[in-house]
Amino acid sequence: AQESRGLGDVYKRQLLLHGYPQYSLMWEETALLLSDKYTTIIPDLRGYGESAKPKGLFDHSNYSKREMAKDMIQIMDNLKYQYFSVVGHDRGGRVAHRLSRDYSHRVQKMTVLDICPTLDMYESTNKEFATGYFHWFFLIQKFPVPEKLIQNNSSLWLKECLNKWSGGHNFEQKLDSYLDKFNNPETIHSTCEDYRASAGIDLIHDKKDYKKKLNIPIQVLWGKNTLINKCFNPIDIWQKYTKKNVMIKELKYVFYLLVIFFYFRFQIHKSFLLKYLSNTYLILESLLILQLDFLCNLIQLNCAK
Repeated sequence: AQESRGLGDVYKRQLLLHGYPQYSLMWEETALLLSDKYTTIIPDLRGYGESAKPKGLFDHSNYSKREMAKDMIQIMDNLKYQYFSVVGHDRGGRVAHRLSRDYSHRVQKMTVLDICPTLDMYESTNKEFATGYFHWFFLIQKFPVPEKLIQNNSSLWLKECLNKWSGGHNFEQKLDSYLDKFNNPETIHSTCEDYRASAGIDLIHDKKDYKKKLNIPIQVLWGKNTLINKCFNPIDIWQKYTKKNVMIKELKYVFYLLVIFFYFRFQIHKSFLLKYLSNTYLILESLLILQLDFLCNLIQLNCAK
């Protein structure tokens, strides 16, 4: 069944896509906070969590972002959700970008957290980027080299990834859940295939579509102290990909906190901010962003004044 393109429908349906080496659990708190007013669809990407983990093909095409985007469309079709907005973090942001390109008639708005487009990042690689994002070049090595090395101590690898990218955030009991889903040969292989696809078939797709601009609003958030900010110019890069203006914000928060803060800023009222953010500086900054008129106009929500 077709649904209207009304703004209410758009913002009641949020497709939230996770990153590496996590799975849908990363959105748990966000989904709980939004559950009264919004429908959040939170899948595991192909190869992650509980999703299927097919053996990679010779060209890694079954882990291309195009195939992952098709997975998302199948999910939304099964739910009979014709139109929706998408939020992607890390690997999920790359799926969100391809999803918005291939299904622009269905994706109303896109938000990406802490990424620039894959093609731009590879073409602009320098020593600083390659050192900080060494896993991009490690995980794409031929099977079974990275798989075997990670399997030798998957707990160490997972902890190193999460701790390094989050600035030492304490994941507490979630660390066990992440390890439980990650610590098997199929997941380790599948997630390597995700990166292999990005270094190959995804770049072919991206180069082919390079001049095809999106015609939807894009919101880009990144951490002030991340390599995305240090090695790239997210504003100029993302503006190349859309005919609309890019909404941007450089954040002072660590990598994984971006996920929660996005919704705190744009979709939660003051009471939630005061309840969940104890640091006075963060409260004041979040309230300030909520009151910005151009953000209110963009997301068409009744932001707290």
